[in-house]
Amino acid sequence: MPEFDGLVAVVTGGASGIGAAVARKLIDSGASVAVLDLNPADADPAAFAVATNVADDESVRAAIEAVVGRFGRIDIVVNNAGIGAQGDVAANSDDEWHRVWDVNVIGMARVVRAALPYLRVSPAASIVNLSSVVATAGVPQRVLYSATKGAVLAMTRAMAADHLREGIRVNAVNPGTADTPWINGLLAQADDPATERAALEARQPHGRLVTPEEVAGAVLYLASPASGSTTGTSIAVDGGMQELRLRPQ
Repeated sequence: MPEFDGLVAVVTGGASGIGAAVARKLIDSGASVAVLDLNPADADPAAFAVATNVADDESVRAAIEAVVGRFGRIDIVVNNAGIGAQGDVAANSDDEWHRVWDVNVIGMARVVRAALPYLRVSPAASIVNLSSVVATAGVPQRVLYSATKGAVLAMTRAMAADHLREGIRVNAVNPGTADTPWINGLLAQADDPATERAALEARQPHGRLVTPEEVAGAVLYLASPASGSTTGTSIAVDGGMQELRLRPQ
């Protein structure tokens, strides 16, 4: 039987990039998948797509109830929805700090909070939060984004402690710079996109951008019922950026 057969997974931000890769791998592994996305039109046709704004509690609660109405249960939550931010500590206004924090941190809390009653009765409950290498490594011009992803990592550990004895595992994945629509949008705005892309690739020891499918593989490992002893931890999918210090070629 497929690894996730009979399980229902919710993937936020699942219509594009890493979220879409996660949704596809879960579907291929036997799960029923609900994609919660602000713009769900491009979601995998095999998924149940629900227009959802994770920055709005009413929208999140309605989406979770729609999923339960469709499938009758929720076993897995993949908190992938997020937005980026650039600049040093002086670059963003208070309003922008609140906006990014509301999506990247409180948005995850809203989704888990709404799904919690259903996860508590699941025989294979798992939450996987998408953090980032910037939660553990200082990267220039990413202060606001780094602050939110650091909060996600801390929140992951705290939630794991709170819910372990309820049978709910909580883990995180820390991607490096991945080949996603957001990164490609940034590259398109650069004065020299090819040079900027080469610099991002060189920053990761394996010399290239991380693929969404590689991140999705780590998500599926953590979400899997076969990983029942793994909780409160994170997996780096960053080409060695966090831990390796290679000599220049």
